[in-house]
Amino acid sequence: MSSLLHGEYKVHGGKLVVVDVQVAHGLLKGVRVSGDFFLEPDEALERINDALNGLSASLPAEALADAITAALPPDAVLFGFSAQAVAITVRRALTKATSWIDHEWDVIAPTVLPTAINVALDEVLAEEVGAGRRNPTLRFWDWDEPSVVIGSFQSVRNELDPAGVEKYGINVVRRISGGGAMFMEAGNCITYSLYLPQTLVDGLNFEDSYKFLDAWVLAALESMGIEAFYVPLNDIATDKGKIGGAAQKRLSNGAMVHHVTMSYDIDADKMVEVLRIGKEKLSDKGTRSAKKRVDPLRRQSGMSRAEILARMSETFTARYGARPSTLTEAELAEAARRVETKFGTDEWLHRVP
Repeated sequence: MSSLLHGEYKVHGGKLVVVDVQVAHGLLKGVRVSGDFFLEPDEALERINDALNGLSASLPAEALADAITAALPPDAVLFGFSAQAVAITVRRALTKATSWIDHEWDVIAPTVLPTAINVALDEVLAEEVGAGRRNPTLRFWDWDEPSVVIGSFQSVRNELDPAGVEKYGINVVRRISGGGAMFMEAGNCITYSLYLPQTLVDGLNFEDSYKFLDAWVLAALESMGIEAFYVPLNDIATDKGKIGGAAQKRLSNGAMVHHVTMSYDIDADKMVEVLRIGKEKLSDKGTRSAKKRVDPLRRQSGMSRAEILARMSETFTARYGARPSTLTEAELAEAARRVETKFGTDEWLHRVP
């Protein structure tokens, strides 16, 4: 039997869950779940322990959570945690899931680059993290050309107005992650990408992974007087409206990119000339005008874009002990090569016409 393994998981907006467990012949043994959560009735805790004992240590978090749920009495009340949270904690104890503090984090400050290079870097850096050649990294984007970055599965024809694209000299690029189009002029929004191992979100469903990976930025916004929250699946909003959106792409090498763009000071008149923002897309937002969806951070914070970027970087660094980093010549060269062979080609841009 292995030595005692220990895992901890703090539920976002909830309580701490702790699991101590051993493994014998590939099976969980001596499972003990504890924490500062609330649970009724008392005997439900032993039901949870019993449900986990004897299960394969290689089971994914979803299967562990299902076993716990099936074992709980019908009147059980879990407050501040969930079966999913216990499953994540078990996976952490087994070192199949990781936490923020298990990694050394790097931060790359805003660097003005062509939009196509920024998009290509999302693929390159995620691959580098997956291969272990780069620490998990937060990278802030910067650019000086008017651009639209469309989601991986969006239609060029349906999302863009050719007249507006031509009128304003818009550079259109397709990224690897899903989600909606980003209208990007110099200084009009704040964009960042996180490159991380998927073990950090092991056991979390897609919706929860978005909130989990952006907890630090919500804290940064709160420090600026902005009470932001997640609107499922991937919108960041305040009571004054949407301020940003997130997208993810998970790679086969075990890494992923989590990408966020937030409005700072967008020219709404120009945006609606460039993007085909239709009534159907707005119908579930409770608004008739695309302009009402743009609620810039500038107006809500009273801070300059540079000050907001600095505050975000400081918050992330303080939370996770991150260190400053830069893009390497090799990474930039590989990004440039991929622009030539993929991201800058008509074939990639129009893969969804």
